[in-house]
Amino acid sequence: MKKLSELLKKVDIEISPEQDIEILDIVYDSREVKPGSLFICLTGANVDGHDFVDKAVANGAAAILVEKKSADFQNYIYQVPNTRVAMQKIVPYFFDYPAQKMKLIGVTGTNGKTTTTNLIAHILCKAGYKVGLIGTIEVRYANQVIISKNTTPDVIDLQRILYKMQLAGIEYVVMEVSSHALELNRVAGCCFDIGVLTNITQDHLDYHKTFENYVLAKAILFSNLEQKDNTVAIFNNDDSSTKILLEKSSASFQRTYSLQSNSDIYPVAYELGMDSMHLKLNTPQGLLETSVATTGLFNVYNVMAAVATTLNCGVSIDVIVMALREFKSVAGRFELVKAGQPFTVVVDYAHTPDGLENVLKTARDITKGRLIVVFGCGGNRDKTKRPKMAAIAEKLADIIVITSDNPRKEDPEQILLDVQAGLKKPNSGNCHKILDRRQAIATALKLAKARDIVLIAGKGHETYQILRDETIHFDDCEVARGVLEELGYVNK
Repeated sequence: MKKLSELLKKVDIEISPEQDIEILDIVYDSREVKPGSLFICLTGANVDGHDFVDKAVANGAAAILVEKKSADFQNYIYQVPNTRVAMQKIVPYFFDYPAQKMKLIGVTGTNGKTTTTNLIAHILCKAGYKVGLIGTIEVRYANQVIISKNTTPDVIDLQRILYKMQLAGIEYVVMEVSSHALELNRVAGCCFDIGVLTNITQDHLDYHKTFENYVLAKAILFSNLEQKDNTVAIFNNDDSSTKILLEKSSASFQRTYSLQSNSDIYPVAYELGMDSMHLKLNTPQGLLETSVATTGLFNVYNVMAAVATTLNCGVSIDVIVMALREFKSVAGRFELVKAGQPFTVVVDYAHTPDGLENVLKTARDITKGRLIVVFGCGGNRDKTKRPKMAAIAEKLADIIVITSDNPRKEDPEQILLDVQAGLKKPNSGNCHKILDRRQAIATALKLAKARDIVLIAGKGHETYQILRDETIHFDDCEVARGVLEELGYVNK
């Protein structure tokens, strides 16, 4: 709760004493306005908050912030040059800067953010800390679990979450930080103690336009690490973008991990199994040897990033080893679907060229039969990755089934044609184009024989599919289990 005059001072607006009132909440969705709310009108790609001023007033808004002057400009409607910038200044102050009262760990990168943040949070919990998690799948703290809308929430949602975490006694907050969040400054008011890079490969070029811009957006996390003392930047030394980010970093200390011995953390040895892996890692605190119930070379990197982070939080190697042994893989990240079938079914979120290549290489390394992949590409997103993903699939898999992902407002058939353009042999008997995702998954499972691996890629943990203006329920794991049941397999 803050006085309106205190909030407006943050955007250089002075008001008279008779205009001053208590603000009980701040919202940007008119449907959430209650008496005492400050409603901020944001201009988005599809919706303009200025069109909902009347609704906000009807719902009891105590004050309204606009950047477009309306014809019926009233004394409780205040104009600023940019409402989004104003929001970034006002909201953290309204919630008393909660991020400054907890240790904040930000993980950014194209792939691996969700698994890495979950690993870090799990280890810190094992070490006895009260931990909050903010990410693609969910927000989790104390006994609260909230399904996420965005990888990184917008400013108001994020600050409200951090405020609630602070009230709940949370000591560490581990959060995924997307390039959009950094570019749009959704993390305004967040002072990070540790910044972590997983990797940077092609993604979101529909928004950032160039790969260089994408890298520079990621760099924002590391260039702002001077806001607290003794901050740490943790980099993947095998990623080509690390050199650029190191130059941008303002952290007090830099730490690195890689497969090579020129880093602070690297594997002396590792062994990948079907659903687990064994690691021996060299660390500044000595040798760390453990097993983890997840697999893939990409997860070797994720574990190293988590180990580097938690060691810098003061967690001992013994605690880290115990935590890693108890860790359960994250939903939709190389998730096995078991129904007693003689072949392996894996669901994974891989939706970028690099992500698909990583998970296919892992599947290829461990399969004793054929590798069958089902994948598609999202609509209204970077089109240049579509043929690249097809070429990767053709190179690494024995059978390809191209299908819909989230077409959104694009023509699903055209998306599949864009993907198919990357194939050298699009008419081979080993390539299938099936628009309906359920049918595509069923086709792949019916083709599978003993010892094969069927990889269903692209959606992972998602339980929906976006078709133009409609969002329907769709869960790859659920669909795969249903098809396996229809084929006569029974869970064991």
